[in-house]
Amino acid sequence: MSLDEKLAQLVGYWVDKGGEVVAPMAGEMGNSGPYDEATVHGIGHLTRVYGTRPVDPVDRAAWLWDEQRRLVRETRLGIPAIVHEECLTGLAAWKAATFPTPLAWGAAFDPDLTAEMAEVIGSSLRQLGIHQGLAPVLDVVVDPRWGRVDECIAEDPYVVGTIGTAYVQGLQRAGVHATLKHFAGYSASRAGRNHAPVHAGPRFLADTVLPPFEMAVRTGGVRSVMNSYAEIDGMPVAADPDLLTGVLREQWGFDGTVVADYFAVAFLHTMHGVAADLGEAAALALQAGIDVELPTGDAFLGPLRERLATHPDELALVDRAVRRVLAQKEELGLLDAAFDDPPTTVDLDSPAHRELARRTAEESIVLLSNDGTLPLSPDGGSIAVIGPNADAPDALMGCYSFANHVLAHHPDTPLGFDIPSVLASLIRELPQATIMRAAGCDVEGDDASGIADAVAAASAARVAVVVVGDRAGLFGRGTVGEGNDVDDLELPGVQRRLVEEVAATGTPTVVVVLSGRPYAIGWMRERTAAVVQAFFPGEEGGTAIAGVLSGRVNPSGPLPVSLPRSAGSQPYSYLHPVLGGPTEITSADNTPAFPFGHGLSYTAFRRSGLVAADAPTDGALTVTVSIENIGERAGTDLVQVYARDLYAQVTRPVAQLLAYRRVALDPGERAEVTFDVPASRLGFTGRAGFRIVEPGEVDVWVGPSCATRDTEARIRLTGDVHRVSDAPPQPVPSRVRRIARVPAAPTP
Repeated sequence: MSLDEKLAQLVGYWVDKGGEVVAPMAGEMGNSGPYDEATVHGIGHLTRVYGTRPVDPVDRAAWLWDEQRRLVRETRLGIPAIVHEECLTGLAAWKAATFPTPLAWGAAFDPDLTAEMAEVIGSSLRQLGIHQGLAPVLDVVVDPRWGRVDECIAEDPYVVGTIGTAYVQGLQRAGVHATLKHFAGYSASRAGRNHAPVHAGPRFLADTVLPPFEMAVRTGGVRSVMNSYAEIDGMPVAADPDLLTGVLREQWGFDGTVVADYFAVAFLHTMHGVAADLGEAAALALQAGIDVELPTGDAFLGPLRERLATHPDELALVDRAVRRVLAQKEELGLLDAAFDDPPTTVDLDSPAHRELARRTAEESIVLLSNDGTLPLSPDGGSIAVIGPNADAPDALMGCYSFANHVLAHHPDTPLGFDIPSVLASLIRELPQATIMRAAGCDVEGDDASGIADAVAAASAARVAVVVVGDRAGLFGRGTVGEGNDVDDLELPGVQRRLVEEVAATGTPTVVVVLSGRPYAIGWMRERTAAVVQAFFPGEEGGTAIAGVLSGRVNPSGPLPVSLPRSAGSQPYSYLHPVLGGPTEITSADNTPAFPFGHGLSYTAFRRSGLVAADAPTDGALTVTVSIENIGERAGTDLVQVYARDLYAQVTRPVAQLLAYRRVALDPGERAEVTFDVPASRLGFTGRAGFRIVEPGEVDVWVGPSCATRDTEARIRLTGDVHRVSDAPPQPVPSRVRRIARVPAAPTP
């Protein structure tokens, strides 16, 4: 291969790059010249062929197949391109299904369902000739002020790891390579500001930030990783060989490709200032372990070619990256592909897509509080449906949905799929009800002139449903999403005032929060009849919410993040040591409004009889607990097993989720749930800098959240201090033994 041919394999080309801002600093970056010239030696990736503007999928597939044939027939080496697309909430393309956002996957706590969803997403990508999906995001939620929280799964690294790994396995079962984002530390930026510096110690990185990535690499077998934009302690990740090579490849054995987040290589020069020019930036990135510059070749083409003339020893770094890219193309079957049969019909929003979107949405909805007003009366009555998100389909979708990411720039283009709003869904769900509508206010802004109409509607109704929250967008468009960071966790605009004035009418008020981040809404608990939290639940989200309000769906989603007390209490994690929570030596109380794992149901569960025995530090502890549905409705409980290591050589969390499992039970039904928990789940990075399990006492409990112990035991880990082995981290295995319901004795 000539040098030009090698460099061509290490870059992408953004075919449709225009004026729309869909990536940071996109307007300031180039696109490697005209397309025909940029591909004369071949090309590594084609960037977002379907996902940059609305294009008909069949027409664009015909173009793509033609273009791949041209690369095969008209370039000297005949190597096709990898096509990559965003797929965080489904394929980000026109007419494609939009699934719930990852924070909703976390609230569902259902890895098997996430894998099913990812596989059907992957089938859409594969059908259109897309080889690599830029998902999932495995950043652990650290600070809800950060705009990209809706792209994250949870604040617990084990939950992020198990659900994120399930997504990887599902997508790759469909023949599409998943890409882990954003390796690593991106979500821990100071004050929740996008791209801001990260100040994190090695123990926090090893025990909180890295474990989800390790599970997805070593257990999930992910084939691609994308770097974080962040700098950690002054070192930009895109130039950090300790992370991108030392941890990722040498410790974990990753043998896939590392792709740069968009423009991250150039940012080493333009933003971080660790490279004097783009050529040096390219050399730093290659040395660190980045193989492919995306979305375009701003640094890896001309600037790198010029640098190699005076630094010929760096050609070995180019060769290393080229070998990895060609190995990926061979693995994907590209080197033997003929591209003879482009699809002539595609259904990107099939019944199978919608069924998985519906199930995920239903499982993810969290009932935060309820005084008995929910479910709504089946005879209908009069309902005032109020709020800026009540009749707004785009409020159901996250930042990386095609609608909010791209179509916002094309207001005259229809969505291309059906997505009923909460209002439309309630009208269909409750045909006997008389439904009145009043917006009250917008999501943003200080115009409160519509609140009087909302109050009047609520006063005339039997119940008011107020739908508030976010509108996803990016870089200043919207209230949450990439670049939309905040310094306040109150609901945007005058939405709090709207809720308070509607509730003050005395009409029972149900609040539905449609958002991409957890807000400080603890005040709602005492002032409203019920509060429902839905994290951007996707195209079937309106139907799912209506089902929860009517009672057709029994809510089962627990919170994957703590709902904050205030912005001033951030950053906060339930995984805090004693002095990280409220104590008598500080007047500042950071107790969350609703704790991690909290979520109500229309039935009730009794958790009892926990049994756990002592276990060796190099073994596993068996935890068995009884779960019984003591209510009158069928329901699903998330069995949450927590632990606290009472004394250790470094401070440990007051609560740590060891394992979880959803268990569906009929009224009166009981089940014994057993978890085989490796002692390594209690491991941590010790004083010597490696992961250990210590002997000593451990409290183990099961409850409805991290904050409540329904049934508990104290066990002892025995033996010597055990250094955790190199075995890949696995989800904790569990099993359920259902116990036949005993019929009630007849009344004498």
